[in-house]
Parts: sequence; C-alpha cells; structure tokens
Amino acid sequence: MKVGDSAPLFSLADSSGKEVKLKDYLGKKSIVLYFYPKDYTRGCTTEACSFRDRYELFLKAGAEVIGISGDSSESHANFAVTYKLPFVLLSDVKNKVRKLYNVGSTFGIIPGRVTYILDKRGIIQHIFSSQINPKKHIDEALRILDEMKE
Repeated sequence: MKVGDSAPLFSLADSSGKEVKLKDYLGKKSIVLYFYPKDYTRGCTTEACSFRDRYELFLKAGAEVIGISGDSSESHANFAVTYKLPFVLLSDVKNKVRKLYNVGSTFGIIPGRVTYILDKRGIIQHIFSSQINPKKHIDEALRILDEMKE
C-alpha cells in the first residue's frame, strides 16, 4: 500500500459484534484507520486514550477514527468501556484486513502499529508507522487532516 492507492474495502465486527463496512464511510468523512497490536497493552492504551482525548479535533476536521486489532469484539467492548473510547474498534481476529493493508509485525512477533489517513473517496493520503511512539500517530493524523483542508 502506498499514498495515492485506493484503500482496500473490508467489513469487520465492531465491539458489539455488528458488521462495519469501510464503504459505508466513503463519501461522508475522511478516515483515520489505525492498526494497533493489542488491547490493554501500555502503548496501545496510550494511543487509544490519545485518540480519545483529541477525538473532538478529528470530528471538527471531518474525520472518523477507526481502530483495528486482532482482539475479539468482547475485548474491544471492555477496552472501550474501561477507557471511555468514543470511536469504533474493529476485530480482525484472523488478521485478514491487516494483511490487506500490508501491516507487518515488529521482530516478526508484535503486530505492527500503522495509521492510514483516507480521504472521503477512500484514497490513501498518508501512512505513518511507529511501533515505539504511539502518540505520534495522533499528531501525524491531525497534521495531515489539516493539510487536506488546504
């Protein structure tokens, strides 16, 4: 995947088990699609809470935040309640969407932490990957959304 590509379409279960389709967002909002390793781990909790704390800025920028990991819908539901996460978390238990987006792993064992910024048409505008700096994903996403307005 690279900037300028059309984002692959997918559907996954959300934290309530309801099927969510990427195509349902297209034409309505920009999308911040972030892949993270695992619910409740230190870096992933920091990242999710940073998205939560700045969620209003994403909404004002005309974007929706969607998090994806290999955790179950039940784990996502508990994670979202525990940390009061206002955005969608999707369960990619079989890592099919992670593979579609070519999100690899670190050291071959830790699922990658990659954020994709999609415009309303579903075109990838930016890709940011950093396993060790989860808060940077939020800064990068907001910066790119701001540039897309210009």
